[in-house]
Amino acid sequence: MIGTTIEWYDFFIFGTASALVFNKLFFSSLDPVAGMLAAFSTFAAGLFARPLGALFFGHFGDRIGRKRMLVLSLLLMGIPTTIIGLLPTYEQVGLSAVVALVFLRICQGVALGGEWGGAVLMAVEHAPKGRRGLFGSLPQAGCPLALILSSAVFAWVNSLPGDAFLSWGWRLPFLASALLIVVGVFVRRRVGESPDFARVEQAGETVRVPVAEIGRRHLTTVLLGVGAKLGEITMFWLMAVFALSYATGTLGLPRGDILRWITVGAVVMLVLMPLCGSLADRVGKRALFAAGNVALLICAVPLFMVIGGGDAILVGLSIAFSLGVLYPVMYAPEASLFSMLFPAKVRYTGLSLSANVGGAIGGGVAPLAATWLLSATGSIAAVGAYLAVAAAVSLACTWAMRPVEEA
Repeated sequence: MIGTTIEWYDFFIFGTASALVFNKLFFSSLDPVAGMLAAFSTFAAGLFARPLGALFFGHFGDRIGRKRMLVLSLLLMGIPTTIIGLLPTYEQVGLSAVVALVFLRICQGVALGGEWGGAVLMAVEHAPKGRRGLFGSLPQAGCPLALILSSAVFAWVNSLPGDAFLSWGWRLPFLASALLIVVGVFVRRRVGESPDFARVEQAGETVRVPVAEIGRRHLTTVLLGVGAKLGEITMFWLMAVFALSYATGTLGLPRGDILRWITVGAVVMLVLMPLCGSLADRVGKRALFAAGNVALLICAVPLFMVIGGGDAILVGLSIAFSLGVLYPVMYAPEASLFSMLFPAKVRYTGLSLSANVGGAIGGGVAPLAATWLLSATGSIAAVGAYLAVAAAVSLACTWAMRPVEEA
């Protein structure tokens, strides 16, 4: 959970900076809408790179073990994040700044693509029987912890006087990653190897090319996992990035106020994540995950219509409710549910591909699609309809899943 918090913190601060400053500092030569689309495209590059991380880290995670990959992924995330805090802007070095920013974002995406699968497997595969939902939800709690940390840090630097935030204040959250790397590596080096992988290794059942085995025997399962991921990941990035940009840019609401509402949502999410994980052990992982998608399908359009109303408190409550209540109902059981779709010998690869390809399609496209829909239709309700479609696809794929082991 500590390591996952650090990885997500690094990933989140880029999303927040994309919504607040990157369009001004790295795409300042473009008009406001084009600049925001360019900033969101750079943000999306990290999500589109996640499947590459899933392939690389999944291969070696199934071949040589989960633990080593967790340490490597943490370094691959933290070092580029720190370098982003030192980058010159477009006005200083021109296009080179943009190229460097995109490259470093891709490194972040590759790292996160490998990290998530390994982290949740270490938790789920260490869990006692009947407790996999709870144990799997604990690394998931790294997400709200990181969101609290990243939002709080940006709220703090946003309070700097004058133009200090745009000139140097935005860099501080990125530079702080250097210290977090040290903490994360120390923690992860002390974690024991997964007992499920140890049994596979002792039995001589490790697969030479896990992705080939996935393609031959588990391709349909991967596709169902990709589809099932779309609802929650689309909602998360719409609320954490697009809604932040819309509220501050289009509606003119104070940045600090919206960041505080995101923090409120993250605090509620942190409390509910293990509770939902424990509930999943009682009612079933697939049933709870499906229930969350039903709720999202019902709420998607109304939530965005409320946001479009422009009332500061209602906008904040909508964002906090989505992140704090709707999201953990789906995200908490996801780790154990997706883990049990695949046998242990190819689980790292299968789990990582399902979640990260779905994350790239749902999360990477979401802020871009929402910005385009809003510009094309002039109606924020169109964004809600887009989210509702994602929830419907997710619900259908969830019911079609057939876990190979009891989750």
